[in-house]
Amino acid sequence: MVLIEGVIGLWQGLAVGSVALTGWALGGGSEALASAMVVWRFTGARTQSHTAERRAQRGVAVSFWLTAPYIAAESIRHLTNEHHAETSVIGIGLTAVGLVLMPVLGWANHQLGARLDSGATEGEGTQNYLCATQAAGVLIGLAITPLWSGGWWFDPAIGLAIAGIAVWQGIRCWDGHTCGC
Repeated sequence: MVLIEGVIGLWQGLAVGSVALTGWALGGGSEALASAMVVWRFTGARTQSHTAERRAQRGVAVSFWLTAPYIAAESIRHLTNEHHAETSVIGIGLTAVGLVLMPVLGWANHQLGARLDSGATEGEGTQNYLCATQAAGVLIGLAITPLWSGGWWFDPAIGLAIAGIAVWQGIRCWDGHTCGC
């Protein structure tokens, strides 16, 4: 699901010039990396290893940081050039689905992480919550674009917020904290 969501979101984000939609889609790659880190954490001899847990948490933290520089730079470029993103009906539908499904997946990962005493698994759940939050912002931005001609800046502002939140959550995960979402 995350791969399909990411590919379609990236296609639409680039097609309509929406840095927020592109950033949200690229976040799917970060989610996939976080999922891979959790799978790695709970395979083989690493199942009971606190060292593996710490490495997995740091891997999840890095997954938060992967797209933040690109999204921040593109957002600043779009703000500076007063770039006007277009509306994407496909992007609106895709982010609406993400807004509904990702909190459920995040809740499940947080519950599982608490049971397994795994900050890495809880970090993956935070990735899902972040995805839902981003989806809400992108959805609002895509809806505002055709309704408010002066709202061109909303899309890159959402992109900057996405980058900032990703960096902050990465720092928290790196330090061993989890989100209390």
